[in-house]
Amino acid sequence: MAAKSRKSSAPPSAAGRLDRMLGAHLAVGPGLVKAADRAAAVGAMGLQIFTGNPTGWARRAELPKELPEFRARMKEHGFGPLAVHAAYLANLAGPRPEVREKSIAMLQHELRVAPAYGASFINVHIGSHLGTGIEAGVKRVAEAVDQILDGVPATASDALLVLENSAGGGNGIGESIDELIAIHEAMGKRRVDMSRVGYCLDSAHLWGAGVEMSDLDELNRVIEEFDRKIGLEKLVMIHYNDSKAAHGSKLDRHQHIGGGEVGARGLAALISHPKLAHAAYYLETPGMEEGWDKLNVERTIQLAQGNLKLKPLPAEAPGLPKPVKKAAKAPKPAAKKSVKRR
Repeated sequence: MAAKSRKSSAPPSAAGRLDRMLGAHLAVGPGLVKAADRAAAVGAMGLQIFTGNPTGWARRAELPKELPEFRARMKEHGFGPLAVHAAYLANLAGPRPEVREKSIAMLQHELRVAPAYGASFINVHIGSHLGTGIEAGVKRVAEAVDQILDGVPATASDALLVLENSAGGGNGIGESIDELIAIHEAMGKRRVDMSRVGYCLDSAHLWGAGVEMSDLDELNRVIEEFDRKIGLEKLVMIHYNDSKAAHGSKLDRHQHIGGGEVGARGLAALISHPKLAHAAYYLETPGMEEGWDKLNVERTIQLAQGNLKLKPLPAEAPGLPKPVKKAAKAPKPAAKKSVKRR
């Protein structure tokens, strides 16, 4: 099966503002179509969602009835790739058989339903080796990915399984580029179909792991090492977040753009880096349902355009934006009845 093109690009409405796709993670409780409309209303160019409870194993027994309309709405808005974030309970690196089996089954489910959602990416946190050591954890990750993909043929799903870097807390795997390289090489040795695997770098995780993005030499070293050992074409997603945590703290604490410890200079370097324009960026900042989503999109675009002097964050939530609704079609004029002349 030919691989689907996933090169992301901003829709015409974003022309001149950003040279890459910027999406937002939004809740779908009010409905998938409403989430798509809201993403458009706040100026986002794509969407990341959960298909079920992010803190539970169970997935929906039946697919949402609004999926056809949702896919159509995503297309109408000119959105880039849809990303599905797997539940946080998944752990591909851990030694506990029950958790491992549930993680594999859940990710297989997400891959199977991805075509119905129109999803290009199934993103997952790699997990923790739980004190058993990095080498053992890396081996288990490669084995788990092999099992996941073996259980879902490429003919059934062309979505990529996307592995996300870690901040390093709690024995998390994938804290450094070296650990991601080790996982990549271990999968290669198992003859995993690498055309079905991608990677995501989270800026808050990079910061927690000790990467100073405002130091361009350091950021370039990270990017060049990834390119040399894995390939930048495999870096398909970037989670774009500021951080409440201290540099090198190994903590994962997301914050609004330019309001945290990473700061405007480091985030600007990431959103404007010329070698990362192909990747799909997704905001995962707090309080999206309270109107912060629009503010964080606007602040990201300002940084991309070179404006590092962001206004201080407001003390209260900015409020909810009005969704962009599908334009109603004008009713067709009633056909005139022909009058027979006698």
